[in-house]
Amino acid sequence: MLAIAAAVLFFIAFLINAADITTNDVFASVNVMLLGLGLLALHVAGIGNGWRTRRR
Repeated sequence: MLAIAAAVLFFIAFLINAADITTNDVFASVNVMLLGLGLLALHVAGIGNGWRTRRR
């Protein structure tokens, strides 16, 4: 789930950068991209995977 959210944030950052949209400092394309990278790092670390398997 976190990987999907990261992909959406990367797409939004790409649109902001490609369309050359001027935003305030909070929603700059670099900040949105860094949020996506943070979510991707959490996904790779195993947080928010969704399904858990229990071993016996």
